[in-house]
Amino acid sequence: MKQQLSPDLVTFGETMGLFMPPEHRALERSALLEQSFGGAESNVAIGAVRLGVSAGWFGVLGDDPFGRIIKKTLRGEGVDVSRVRLDGEAPTGLMFRETVAGKLAVHYYRKHSAASRMRPEHLDADYIRGSKILHVTGITAALSPECRATVREAVRIAREAGVAVCFDPNLRLKLWTIEEARQTLLPLAEEADYFLPGWDELRLLYDSDDFGTIADKLSALKAVTVIKGKDDRTIVLNRGQRTEVPFYPAERVVDTVGAGDGFCAGFLAGILKGMPPEEAVRLASIVGSLVVQMRGDWEALPEWPLVEQRLNNKAWVER
Repeated sequence: MKQQLSPDLVTFGETMGLFMPPEHRALERSALLEQSFGGAESNVAIGAVRLGVSAGWFGVLGDDPFGRIIKKTLRGEGVDVSRVRLDGEAPTGLMFRETVAGKLAVHYYRKHSAASRMRPEHLDADYIRGSKILHVTGITAALSPECRATVREAVRIAREAGVAVCFDPNLRLKLWTIEEARQTLLPLAEEADYFLPGWDELRLLYDSDDFGTIADKLSALKAVTVIKGKDDRTIVLNRGQRTEVPFYPAERVVDTVGAGDGFCAGFLAGILKGMPPEEAVRLASIVGSLVVQMRGDWEALPEWPLVEQRLNNKAWVER
């Protein structure tokens, strides 16, 4: 059987079953739950495919109804899932989302999940070597020591093969302490070609509120750094040059969940389409804006024709 070619973008991590009440209700006051799924890396893969680039996602799911429907749905979205593993000895992680007093609350049931059992030997090195970009996040690294080792090994494989590495810290302090996070995430940033932190994440990781101090530390990285959420703008630090890109305006905000993953998908799609980083950020900003106008982790991720139409309208850049 002929070996399947790798997609341009390869990513991996934990994807969980998602349940939430309709109409932004609290869990205690709803007899019905809507079923979906969510995971930072799989969201990025779906978003990239919808924007016209090839993407693959892999990870370990439980060999249960939740794991099987996640795999089937990702395949239906055009994401390559040929390297996904189903574990019959551990469950797919679950999360329940609700709105309480107007604020989003998420309850996770992921301890000892199938994804937390991911190990370096599960990696298909040739699959990573055959891609153009490997995308990893700090969420996967936080799940377990084995997952941490898996992320490091995947990055090592990519770097040795000349595959670009994109790293989104996706800092989750429910999973580990800030001290533990710094020990892992800052070295990963040093290995990345594209580093996509939020401003609030940088403040925590570098223990500073001073942009100049943080910018000096970032200038020592080899990565193109894209700072999200600084004064309603995205700041791109690229080889000593600083560019500020305004947020693309949203007509309304319904649900901010998944906006960061949409931004990341847009940025990586732009890079893979040959755009310079600054133009890729403009594309990413449009995607993020469209995502917040609809509910769901990945359902609102837009298709390329809509995004291209808005990208060609440059008026918003000058506002």
